[in-house]
Amino acid sequence: MPHDGRISRDELDGTRAMQAEAEISSARADERSRQALEFGLESAATIRDRKIPLFNRSRWGFTNSGMFMSSPFLADMRELGGQDVAIMGVPLDTGTTFRSGTRFGPQALRQSSGGSYNPSLGIDLHESLNMVDVGDVSVIPANIEKSFDQIALAIGYLHERNVFPVVLGGDHSIGYPDIRGIAPYIDGNVGIIHFDRHSDLSEYSVDERMHGSPFFHATNIENAPPGNLVQIGIGGWTGSREGLKNARERQATVITLDDVDRFGVDRIAEYALEIAWKNAKCVYLSFDIDCIDPAFAPGTGTPEPGGFLPREVMRLVKMITGEGLVGMEVVEVSPPYDLSNNTAQLGGRIIMDVLATLVLNHKLGTIASKQSEPSEPAEGDAALTDDA
Repeated sequence: MPHDGRISRDELDGTRAMQAEAEISSARADERSRQALEFGLESAATIRDRKIPLFNRSRWGFTNSGMFMSSPFLADMRELGGQDVAIMGVPLDTGTTFRSGTRFGPQALRQSSGGSYNPSLGIDLHESLNMVDVGDVSVIPANIEKSFDQIALAIGYLHERNVFPVVLGGDHSIGYPDIRGIAPYIDGNVGIIHFDRHSDLSEYSVDERMHGSPFFHATNIENAPPGNLVQIGIGGWTGSREGLKNARERQATVITLDDVDRFGVDRIAEYALEIAWKNAKCVYLSFDIDCIDPAFAPGTGTPEPGGFLPREVMRLVKMITGEGLVGMEVVEVSPPYDLSNNTAQLGGRIIMDVLATLVLNHKLGTIASKQSEPSEPAEGDAALTDDA
């Protein structure tokens, strides 16, 4: 119908929508929120909105990407304990200084994770390990320090319950809160073996603790000394002079790709283990996917040509892992720059190789075999037992 040109607020569809909203029940949403907080646990003390759980239990988290290696999802975090491995996503790219997108890394790693059986290793991870996927940590995208508090509290919760944490990053800034969360539970020093093309030892990037600075702050933790930090793969034209300066002053160990070429994978692995384990109680593995040449792993925030070949780094990781780990992270998978999920597939492969190596070296789970399965009593045995 014709209108005289004047608009009354009561005529607006938006006004009708506001009135209709007041009539809609929120009972089911309130119950979901209550259960999410109950199952996902309370967030760090710095989080003002106390409705946000520590482990995300909303439709915007883990449910969009399935579970890593089709592992069971642990809805109620109060039931954590007794499992061998917990897969934990950290969808953060607040610490990115160049190409963002790593907040989608956990989703891509889960979607690209393969089967559980490896014929060359002779192992089926689902038979040897009790694994659960605990979903994603509730990070705060606009606040990296609050996100650090959440991540440290979450990984500490896993470690406190004696469950091996596998962290799906996320940008590399999470390396700091991951160490911060584990260190208080270790009665002794924590060694760190860090694969990367960048040293990540600057104090700040763009005035904040970002993905170029996790190990400056991690090695400020009293029982994670820089003398037990080994960095492997460093080099190229996107490195930081400040990072190398800090490594020199703190006496961290920096191993370049040229060093790997010169001394060989075997000797580098032995040397890295010697440094990381010296007077240490445990070792943490931090694996930045950009240590692999971008010809194979283009989906990352700061690619640097001349990195590891996949088979070369897989062999090195398996050699280092054989001595045991306290936890691990794979970071800097950035799906917007990935090609055919190649980068995410490599990240998942590193995780599976690490878990298999821990099992084969009797550091985690059990080596499953038919000989270890309980046998059915032969016919007549039960009667003999009853007679006895």
